[in-house]
Amino acid sequence: MTTLVVGATGATGRLLVEQLLQRGEQVKAIVRTPDSFNDFITGHEGFSEIQASVHDLTDAEIQQHVTGCDAFASCLGHQLSLKGIFGKPRLLVTDTVRHLCEAIQATHAGKPVRFVLMNTAGNSNRDLKEPISLAQKCVIGLLRLLVPPHPDNEKAADYLRTKIGHNSETIEWAVVRPDSLLNEDDVSEYELHPSPTRSAIFNAGQTSRINVGHFMAELVTNEETWNQWKGQMPVIYNKVE
Repeated sequence: MTTLVVGATGATGRLLVEQLLQRGEQVKAIVRTPDSFNDFITGHEGFSEIQASVHDLTDAEIQQHVTGCDAFASCLGHQLSLKGIFGKPRLLVTDTVRHLCEAIQATHAGKPVRFVLMNTAGNSNRDLKEPISLAQKCVIGLLRLLVPPHPDNEKAADYLRTKIGHNSETIEWAVVRPDSLLNEDDVSEYELHPSPTRSAIFNAGQTSRINVGHFMAELVTNEETWNQWKGQMPVIYNKVE
C-alpha cells in the first residue's frame, strides 16, 4: 500500500511516516523544505519525497502525485507564530483536503481510498450532535472569530463529513481528534472514543503525538481498525492509570 502524507515534516507527521515505514508501507510525502527527516526515513527504500507546496501545485500536478496511492493522511497544522496563526493561507488544512479529494475523485475508480485527517478534540462531530456546555460554546465561538486555525479545522472535517459524505464510491475517511498534545518517545496505551469524554476547553486530556501517529497508521493499514472507525471522528486520549 502507498500512502501520500501532507504535513509530514510536522511534529506528528514525522512520527506517522516512521510508523508507516516500520509497517513495510510505501510513503510519499509532499514537503516544502527538503531534507527535513531523520536518517531512518530518508534512507528507507519505501520513502519518497516530493518537494513542493500543495497550494502551488496545479490540478494536473496534484492528480499526478495522487495517482497510484491507496491512502492519504494529513497532519497539516498552522505554525504557532503570529504569521502562522493569523497570516495566509487562512484555510490551509481545508483547502489542502479539498484539493486532494478533488484530485482523488478525478483519478481513482473502483475500490475507495482511505483518507485520514488529524484534527482536534476541540472540534465537534456534528453528525452526533455532541453535547457542549454553554460556557464551552461561548469559548468556541470566540475561537472561531479570533483564532483562524480553529475554523479551519472545523471546515476541513466538515468537508469530509458533508461534501464527501458516508456513501462516496471513491473516498472513505476518518478524522482523528487528539486532545492536548505532548511529546513522548514511545507508543503507550491509549483510549479511543466516538466523542470527547471531557471538555477540551475546561478539562482537557492529554494525547502524545506518537500515539496519534500510531493510531493513524493503524487506520491506514489495519482493516479491522478502519472498519470500526471509518466515517467517524474518534477522539484519542492517553490511557490514565
